[in-house]
Amino acid sequence: MTSVYLTIDTEYSAALPHRPCRVDRAENFARSIACITPDGPAGITHKLELLEQYGQRAVFFVDPMPALIWGVGAIEDVVAPILAAGQEVQLHCHTEWLGLAPADGPFDGLAGRNIKDFAFEEQCRILEWARDTLVAAGAPVPVAFRAGNYGANRDTLRALNEIGLHYDSSHTPGISDGDSALDLRATDTQPLLYEGIVEVPVSCVGDIGGGVRHAQITALSLKEMEAALLHARDGRMTCFTIVSHSFELINRRSLAVNKVVRNRFEGLCRFLAETDGLWTADFTQSPPVRVFRRSEMPRPVPASAWTVGLRYAEQAVSNTLYGAQ
Repeated sequence: MTSVYLTIDTEYSAALPHRPCRVDRAENFARSIACITPDGPAGITHKLELLEQYGQRAVFFVDPMPALIWGVGAIEDVVAPILAAGQEVQLHCHTEWLGLAPADGPFDGLAGRNIKDFAFEEQCRILEWARDTLVAAGAPVPVAFRAGNYGANRDTLRALNEIGLHYDSSHTPGISDGDSALDLRATDTQPLLYEGIVEVPVSCVGDIGGGVRHAQITALSLKEMEAALLHARDGRMTCFTIVSHSFELINRRSLAVNKVVRNRFEGLCRFLAETDGLWTADFTQSPPVRVFRRSEMPRPVPASAWTVGLRYAEQAVSNTLYGAQ
């Protein structure tokens, strides 16, 4: 049995694609959270409906940092429908919002793209405020975290341990040139104990040329995800972590539903519902059942020319019809 963590980073955008500056709360919610389009909503409410339809669990990593500008009510608007649908809320944090916050706020003078850009004591203060704000918005006390942009370092894990969180999911082996500074390896693909925290890596698949590619809804074809999940189930992987975002099913410039990606997300939900030996889990009720040694990490599913080729074809169609995010 393999636990599948279907994670959805749920966040207002500090800079929407069509406008490189802060926008008002209502527009930001419509484009980044609800994803209102002429064809109807395609954001978190749509995903919640699909999850209910197929009987699946998901983990919504919610970023409370916009409360620095709009107050806790902006985060309540995000948290309430997730909890009403019986899904899980955990902690996300994009520190880009610090640079937009009023000068008289709790972090006057602090600015940085990633949580790793701050000293340990500052990280503790930021993360404690983010945790408390998420709880003030109605969420249960979080136990898991993912850094915005995956931009964590070892001090981040120490800070999470300091404020009482137990799990992190910021390590992404399939993104070698990203913002992470966790000093973990591309071969660290399963939960491991690291700096007092259980690190739950974002999963990956083998790619052409010998590298790996991260398991994100917009990054893989459905066939690649299906092959990876069956490989995890039939091998030694006790969990498989997939990333999505609240806004991934639309193009936020044109507000068009990306039917390629939407069909991929629904296809994944259907596959998980119909496949024995896979079940969607969360961090509160069903955390990882095994912590691996780094010497015993199982390898991701090997690349398949067929499934990778299908991904290239799908992405070409997606970009042609709907444009890039």
